[in-house]
Amino acid sequence: MVSKFTPLKYPIMLSAPVRIVSSSNWVRHIPFAMLLVDILRPKVFVELGTLDGVSYCAFCQAVKELRINTLCYAVDTWRGDGVTISYDETEVFNDLMRHHDPLYGNFSRLIRGTFDDTVGSFYDGEIDLLHIDGFHPYESVKHAFETWLPKMSKKGVILFHDINVRQKDYGVWKLWDEIKPNYPHFEFVHEHGLGVLAVGPDVSTEFKELFLEQNEQAALEIRNFFFKMGNAWKPLFDAAEKEKIMTAENTTLRAELDRCQTELQLIRSSRTYRLADKMRLVLNKIIRRRDANIV
Repeated sequence: MVSKFTPLKYPIMLSAPVRIVSSSNWVRHIPFAMLLVDILRPKVFVELGTLDGVSYCAFCQAVKELRINTLCYAVDTWRGDGVTISYDETEVFNDLMRHHDPLYGNFSRLIRGTFDDTVGSFYDGEIDLLHIDGFHPYESVKHAFETWLPKMSKKGVILFHDINVRQKDYGVWKLWDEIKPNYPHFEFVHEHGLGVLAVGPDVSTEFKELFLEQNEQAALEIRNFFFKMGNAWKPLFDAAEKEKIMTAENTTLRAELDRCQTELQLIRSSRTYRLADKMRLVLNKIIRRRDANIV
């Protein structure tokens, strides 16, 4: 069986990502994310765990380019989870906000808060698309899934990132293995893995045909296609990372140069330097007179 998937029907997946931050482990999923927005046309999209916003802004970019009426919400404390690398929460959030607000501020909100504190802001059955990419230990991601599941609509779809990571304290893979037999699902194994779970009984027919009703050969073709599509954007992020490193190095060098210039100015304005300068002038005169006498 050959996949029914027709790429040219969804040109949004060809859009170059606007949010380029670093070599994020979500880059290769961006074409699928944009296509998913096109197929599902969600009224409400929520992302739990946003960090630098590479994934979230890809969803928002698709909403904007498709001109659909979707309300988007990013929920994060921007303090890390104890598993991912440490970072400056204020710097990361402010950088994302500067990019996000002018482009998507009319339909999207960045919410600084915990998942538990925020879940009460949504009605049961309100969310059509949910992306869980926050706390990665098994108990944490299980709690997030169970807490937010009642908020999903009858056509709801949940994405789980990192289903293919089995190191440190990552436990998303374990939860994914437990829950996927209970729902129609699809999974990508590249870029740390992405699980697609259709939790709503009325998910669109088009979505089912493309991702949920495929045999192994057809599913493999789809996985390979999106891997290659996403891989095309990876050099952009690698280039951005190199530019970021170079900018940081230049900033450090400039700061060091400014420091040296300041110290030099202080030295030149000091009483000791002025006295030494006068002594040098007198000494030069003595040397010139001595040399003249020798001649």
